Amino acid sequence: MDARPKDEIDTVMQECQSHLEVFYKSGQVVMDAGISSETKCLRRENGQVKVTDGPFIETKEMIGSAFLIEARDMEEAIRIASLHPSVQVDAGEQFGWRIEIHQIHYFESRD
Repeated sequence: MDARPKDEIDTVMQECQSHLEVFYKSGQVVMDAGISSETKCLRRENGQVKVTDGPFIETKEMIGSAFLIEARDMEEAIRIASLHPSVQVDAGEQFGWRIEIHQIHYFESRD
């Protein structure tokens, strides 16, 4: 998308807004956040925590955002995620936008 003219991107982002409103009104969106391209990698090496610049995960694609929704099961997660502009806006197809759904397994709860 960075290679596209700013006015084209602005038009697409404007088209996304109405879909985001429907997505948020579902009442099941806990968080929706953009992801910075700046990446740090932490790993343990020789008994020390080392911090290096990343990214290090092998991928040809950039992850633009992440959102967290509450859903009873995968079918409900698909229904809610399908409201997101990534799959509702025509330009999403030409930009190669897509959504991956990952179930979260909590290791510790705040309850």
